[in-house]
Amino acid sequence: MSASKAAQHPMSSSLCSLQGSLLTLAILTLISFTYLSLKSLHSPSSFSPHDNNSSIPISFHKHDSDSDRDLDLDLDRTSDIYHSPSVFRLNYMEMEAKFKIFIYPDGDPKTFYQTPRKLTGKYSSEGYFFQNIRESRFLTHDPDQAHLFFIPISCHKMRGKGTSYENMTIIVKDYLDGLIMKYPYWNRTLGADHFFVTCHDVGVRATEGHPFLVKNAIRVVCSPSYDVPFIPHKDVALPQVLQPFALPRGGGDDIENRTVLGFWAGHRNSKIRVILARVWENDTELDISNNRISRAIGPLVYQKRFYTTKFCICPGGSQVNSARITDSIHYGCIPVILSNYYDLPFNDILDWWKFAVILNEKDVYQLKQILKQITDEEFVSLHKNLVKVQNHFQWNSPPIRFDAFHMVMYELWLRHHVIKY
Repeated sequence: MSASKAAQHPMSSSLCSLQGSLLTLAILTLISFTYLSLKSLHSPSSFSPHDNNSSIPISFHKHDSDSDRDLDLDLDRTSDIYHSPSVFRLNYMEMEAKFKIFIYPDGDPKTFYQTPRKLTGKYSSEGYFFQNIRESRFLTHDPDQAHLFFIPISCHKMRGKGTSYENMTIIVKDYLDGLIMKYPYWNRTLGADHFFVTCHDVGVRATEGHPFLVKNAIRVVCSPSYDVPFIPHKDVALPQVLQPFALPRGGGDDIENRTVLGFWAGHRNSKIRVILARVWENDTELDISNNRISRAIGPLVYQKRFYTTKFCICPGGSQVNSARITDSIHYGCIPVILSNYYDLPFNDILDWWKFAVILNEKDVYQLKQILKQITDEEFVSLHKNLVKVQNHFQWNSPPIRFDAFHMVMYELWLRHHVIKY
């Protein structure tokens, strides 16, 4: 018995030694990974064009040093409104340096393809994108250089020509099927590196004729709601902007002029709007009207109300989105979002809680109490940050840095990493 134990002892010692070695190796590996992780978290200013350990290519740092300095200054002034200014800075610079979009050339521009219907009205965001992409640095005519592929069919244009929803669905499906047959690019990802832009809610439903357009492709839409359906990690919320704006921007020096607590005027075309008007239309502190303000009262009366109001109520209509939100931002009136679900534009970049009041629909019954509980100091902070985001919610032709077009492009850049088959 003792001989047997003696024979087993060397084996036990060897096993203990092996276990000790493995434990030591695991500890050293953990320390190494921790060191590398901490090193990768250095602030953006610690990156150098000559740092071989940087994961950012040298060309990215060198592409425009003056432009980079301007970007730093812009972000320093507006850093309060972003979830992560440093991450936004790095990704934005990389996007500007690298991002390329290929537009399919097919389709007659005189019908529903390639060109926008117009750049005015509440669906102008769709038209501006169609125009801006051709004016920008992101356009490439070489599909092999492209990160994403734009399907240039305008549902707003179809709607303007009186196309029915049923025919719109067929037109979109036939156009996409034609692209799939003619080009190899869709089949490499089953559409995951393709995107489609529409601001009209009927245009969103027009994509339902092609299942993979809904399931795989990126849909850039003004109506980001579950009932569309909208897939937040894949699709992009397009801000609905009614341009041109009738009056100049509200600024940071007009707070004393804002004496009205809250304002809303519009059609009662949704349940939440009906409740809002019924509960508050006779209130003396909230300026609530269950109809649009008649132009007969005077020129631009509706728009001028934004200048004198602290909080502009933004309930959803037939869809969750409303141009009233971007109107509020433009005129310097804090938007009050009344919605159970609204994937707000750029909400993975901008911290909406810093410049808006976000409420569930059930909160409509306590609306005045909630707004009156916001202190003067809190209101000043909201208003200050609201002014900082105004550039992000305006379209320009040609597009300029940080405007609505570039923010949409940034959202697309965040979604361009796909697996090609």
